[in-house]
Amino acid sequence: MSTRERILIAAERLLGTGRPDFSMRELAAEAGVSFATPFNQFGSKLAIMQAMSAALIAEMHRRFAAAPPAAADAPGRVLAAVGVAAGVMLEQPAVNRAVMGAIGAPAAEPGTVLAASRALWAAAIGDGAGLAAPAYAATVLPDQLAFGFRGVLSFWTAGELTDADLPVQARKAAAVALLGFVVPERRDALMAILAGAPD
Repeated sequence: MSTRERILIAAERLLGTGRPDFSMRELAAEAGVSFATPFNQFGSKLAIMQAMSAALIAEMHRRFAAAPPAAADAPGRVLAAVGVAAGVMLEQPAVNRAVMGAIGAPAAEPGTVLAASRALWAAAIGDGAGLAAPAYAATVLPDQLAFGFRGVLSFWTAGELTDADLPVQARKAAAVALLGFVVPERRDALMAILAGAPD
């Protein structure tokens, strides 16, 4: 295990004990490294949180790729990806809420979370089957899906959405984004999601 991995695992343990305000000194002790090592490896606590967020999105990618959805079209794949993404976030809600809260803070250097999230949704859209304008959708939808999912996560992070609400509202946000692009015969299924129909 690399030093970076040890630090990230230690940060996860600290967050899991309900300590989002841990100091870098506490983190170094938890990881069993010198005080300077977390700074040398990451530069700041925010960068550690950004790395943890990137790891979450990488896990979403991995799981989505490992278990392709039964749906052959883009709307079905996007909704399957939403389920995967919400599932990853819910595996360690306390940790992941803390990570989301931290990466929402102002930073001197922009992170790469949006780019990683955009790539996940682009992979789900794939060839755009089931979308009325697949080439245009491929340029617009990944960002809008990333914004929608992040918006739902922000309310979940703030405690305004329960764990049970997260996948439901994330599906609704994706359905709204997809409605502007789907072929007519797919609209009813998306409207049913917005009306609260079960999966």
